Amino acid sequence: MVLHMKDVSFIRGEKWILQHINWNIHEGENWVLFGLNGAGKTALLNIVNGYYYPTKGKVSVLGREFGRDPIGGELRKHIGFVSSSLQQKFHPGDNAFEVVLSGAYASIGLYETPSDEIREKAITLLKELGCIHYANRNYENLSQGEKQRVLIARSLMSNPSLLILDEPTNGLDFIAREEFLETIEEIAKKENAPTMVYVTHHIEEILPAFNKTLLLKEGTVFSAGDTNEMISSSKLSQFLSLDVEVFWKNGRPLVSKRITSEKLF
Repeated sequence: MVLHMKDVSFIRGEKWILQHINWNIHEGENWVLFGLNGAGKTALLNIVNGYYYPTKGKVSVLGREFGRDPIGGELRKHIGFVSSSLQQKFHPGDNAFEVVLSGAYASIGLYETPSDEIREKAITLLKELGCIHYANRNYENLSQGEKQRVLIARSLMSNPSLLILDEPTNGLDFIAREEFLETIEEIAKKENAPTMVYVTHHIEEILPAFNKTLLLKEGTVFSAGDTNEMISSSKLSQFLSLDVEVFWKNGRPLVSKRITSEKLF
């Protein structure tokens, strides 16, 4: 079991951010976490990463049970995390190579001298992801798309069992977004690929590799199951409280608001 959440709730101040979350992720599954802004996606991710502890309920991530086993940095060494929110946390002056190397230690910044083996692995990932030609450039001066590719390389340094992609296409133009999604598809096809969780509020970003979807609404699980059932016209219309129609093309969904004849006149 990659993730087990049972009746998880989380309160901040006097507001319940999450309530009664039940979610199981098994090996071989790749999940989409879909929800509109304010649904509680960030809080849920912070619990999975071990940054937050649930106010109520039980959580187990990669066999580590919260409250019983060591969490913190030891857990995060086995979780790859790609998020635009990380981009502001790296030290000014760090180059792309140093950012990737830091992934071996699950740290922001490089505080240890990497071994030759770690350095070779970072170089290999930079080559595979098409980043090697800007490895020595300052990370903060890279384009948004280049930064995200570097973060993917960083996330794979520790051979993670779980890879979390938190709205990773934020700030990317259409071409950069599609190139990024192609990279995710390639990772999913690899032997011993990590279990992936893709967090988004854009339907069209859902790739065929993501066979499961959790719909999160106002801090609760609206529904969860096979992606083709969750991302359907009827289910999304209920979820969004809006009459929408879902079309599938090349294994990816597109959604549009349904226009009835009554609304045309």
